[in-house]
Amino acid sequence: MNRFLRLAGACLFALLCAAPSFAQQPQQQTEFVPVDSLPQAEQMAAAPLLIAAYVVVLVSFFVYLLSVARRMQKVQTEIERLEADMKKAGRG
Repeated sequence: MNRFLRLAGACLFALLCAAPSFAQQPQQQTEFVPVDSLPQAEQMAAAPLLIAAYVVVLVSFFVYLLSVARRMQKVQTEIERLEADMKKAGRG
């Protein structure tokens, strides 16, 4: 119990020390700023993000397909084994 209280106290202390850094809000805009007038450091190119998203989706899809194919192969092997067992037992 004593160890739990020390851990809880340490977590509370860490939160209280970190709270001021979380409280600082960025300056709010008061009017519309077109993308063209933003500084270069704040602009992001869309093409790399789009390509990365497609790569993630395609890789995930192919991993899923491989997973399904592997499971289907296991099921096919099990069906063949069961058919052979039934033939040996004289039920097929």
